[in-house]
Amino acid sequence: MPAVFEKLDRIKPAYNAVYKAVALLCKILLIIDIAVVTFQVAGRYIPFIPDPSWTEQVVLTLMSYMAVLSAALAIRRGAHIRMTAFDRYLPKKLLKVLDILADIAIFILAVIMIVEGWKYAVQIGSKGSYESMPWLSRFWMYFPVALAGIAMFVFEIEALYEHVKSFFVEEKPKESGEDEKKKGGDK
Repeated sequence: MPAVFEKLDRIKPAYNAVYKAVALLCKILLIIDIAVVTFQVAGRYIPFIPDPSWTEQVVLTLMSYMAVLSAALAIRRGAHIRMTAFDRYLPKKLLKVLDILADIAIFILAVIMIVEGWKYAVQIGSKGSYESMPWLSRFWMYFPVALAGIAMFVFEIEALYEHVKSFFVEEKPKESGEDEKKKGGDK
C-alpha cells in the first residue's frame, strides 16, 4: 500500500504551485488595496489630487477576494479554526476519523461555495454594475466566493489524502520548519 502513496505524493509540487499562486494573488491584491486606499486618502487632503468615487468599492471587492482566498490558504496549512481541547484525551485513530469527517464537511462547503457562488455571480452579479463604475459588472463582487470554493476544494483534496494516508503510512518526525517549506510557505 505505501507504494501507492509514493506515486500519489508526486503530485505535491502541483499543490505547492497552486498554494504559491493563490498566496501571490493575495499579496498582489493587498498591494493594490493599499495603493488605492492611499490614493483615496491623499485625494481627500491634497487639493490637486482627485478624490475618485470608485475607490471604496474597489477596496471592498479586493478585500473580499483576500478574505476568502486566505481562508483557502489556511486549509492548506492546517491553520483553520478547530476545537482541539479534547484531542489529547481521544485515541489517535478516532482523531484521524474525525479529521476525515471534517475534511468531508469542508468538501461539501467548497462545493456549495463553487455552485452557489457561481450562481450568484452569474445571475445576480451580471445583472448589475458598480454605482461608481457603471462599465464594470457586479459579477466581480460575487465571484470570489466561487473562486475560493475552487481553491478550498483543491487544498482539501490534499488534506483528505494526507489524513487517509496517515492510516497506512507511519509519520516521520518533522524537523523544525520542514512543514512550512514542504507546503510552500514563505520563509
